[in-house]
Amino acid sequence: MKLLVIEDDKTTLEYIKKGFVEQGNVVDTAENGPDGLFFATSNSYDLVVLDRMLPKMDGLAVLSAMRAANINIPVIILSALGHVDERIKGLQAGGDDYLAKPFSFQELTIRATILVERHGASNQTNGPVTELTIDNLVMDLVGHKVLRAGKELTIQPKEFQLLRYLLEHQGQVISRTLLFESVWDYHFDPKTNVIDVHVAKLRKKLEENGEPQLIHTVRGAGYVVRTL
Repeated sequence: MKLLVIEDDKTTLEYIKKGFVEQGNVVDTAENGPDGLFFATSNSYDLVVLDRMLPKMDGLAVLSAMRAANINIPVIILSALGHVDERIKGLQAGGDDYLAKPFSFQELTIRATILVERHGASNQTNGPVTELTIDNLVMDLVGHKVLRAGKELTIQPKEFQLLRYLLEHQGQVISRTLLFESVWDYHFDPKTNVIDVHVAKLRKKLEENGEPQLIHTVRGAGYVVRTL
């Protein structure tokens, strides 16, 4: 999943981000209402986790603006205001779920997964995408497994995210900058070789037992996943 977390408390923000990233998700963050709304209207996400009380722009105002812009992705509202009247306000503003603080990350994860699956099922006649494939490679998005010719590969979480992004854009040349900012969620440093190192490790695993190459380097442009 790709998520947007809008939360002004840095400790809570990092706690949520760390938890979702460790599960193999991509997470963007914002610490105030206007920045959160900018991200929500400028990028594509599977889910938004939205704090109720934000600086500069209230969380419900952010939510109302999202819905007015026809952004209908699931939104979980987090708030210290747990009274039933506040929950009703959040749901009436367009929220899909409301979780009072303090909260269990496990509960947040379960609610997030259910919402994303329901949203996917309602927007796709064949149900939500649960796997990505190319040639004899299968990526199981639910079980977080990667199989090549029926054999399960040992793929690290960051490698899984990297491969998923490439498979979701197979046939397209993806620049190192885009990969770095989409998968690592950092501003790209042209001096770093972290992309090349991870791609090399991933490529080696995918080509075990003489399997044909899937990840190709496009000199001066980036990488592309395709069959020969």
